[in-house]
Amino acid sequence: MQDVKVFDESTSLVDRFLRYVKIDTKSDELSESYPTTEKQLDLSKLMKKEVEQLGLVNVKMEEYGYVTGLLPANLPADHPVTVPPIALIAHVDTSPAVSGANVNPQIVENYQGGDIVLINDNAQVIKFDENQSLKDSLGHDLITSDGTTLLGADNKAGIAEIMAALEYLIAHPDIIHGDIWVLFTVDEEVGRGAEKFTKGMIDAEFAYTIDGETLGEIEDETFCADSAKITVNGINIHPG
Repeated sequence: MQDVKVFDESTSLVDRFLRYVKIDTKSDELSESYPTTEKQLDLSKLMKKEVEQLGLVNVKMEEYGYVTGLLPANLPADHPVTVPPIALIAHVDTSPAVSGANVNPQIVENYQGGDIVLINDNAQVIKFDENQSLKDSLGHDLITSDGTTLLGADNKAGIAEIMAALEYLIAHPDIIHGDIWVLFTVDEEVGRGAEKFTKGMIDAEFAYTIDGETLGEIEDETFCADSAKITVNGINIHPG
């Protein structure tokens, strides 16, 4: 693997995130193509390049935009425990409900409470009393959109977190680990993220989607974004 600069967790993670959110990757629930928008591949191509730069092996970008790569295990030969290979997953697309173009993040440093007014649409206010997450974030730096677009933290925050974790492990080889695969997918927001996925793309026994909300939260339920429209022809009456 290539030499890695001294790891700076705060700047590495934030810099990566801000770079990713500026790439418009909005998916399209009305499209029949795969991926549903070609522009998602702009971020997929960047992720392939950055995963290669980190020094992962078996790095590929599949036909449909999936990006995979492997951080090989560094277990000592006499390690007493079998460590199963795992995968970390995140998606490159953002919701089709709101624009993801020309994203202009704003950063609130050392947040001390109170409402957050979004700078380019003052009608958009994140209210302290209505958001427990703000109450849990006192003293932290917060990143929001400017109010005119999505921020795209779903799920570019997950991508940045995975990349920062890999960078940290590479910079600290004293932390032993098994094989760690990465998988960046497309079209999660429209319920088609796994449509073209095949098991042979990664060799993991367990996989974790880094797309949660609350710090330390682990979910083991299945989520599906599929939708259906039903038209009923008849006579409208009042049930009363």
